[in-house]
Amino acid sequence: MSFLDKLLGRSKQAAGDMTDDAEMKSEGMHQEAQGAAEDRAEQAEETAKEARDDAASHQAERENPM
Repeated sequence: MSFLDKLLGRSKQAAGDMTDDAEMKSEGMHQEAQGAAEDRAEQAEETAKEARDDAASHQAERENPM
């Protein structure tokens, strides 16, 4: 949904600029920022999951050496 939030946010900003509606422009700016923050959070979660999987793999090898 974050891509859609960013896209809709940009659209609202443009519409706010065209109609001189500061509230719509502000809402669009915040919606776009929310989408970007959600993207960053998803990336961080993916990185954390990979690190946990790597740690579990090392733990398993330490407990059961070949």
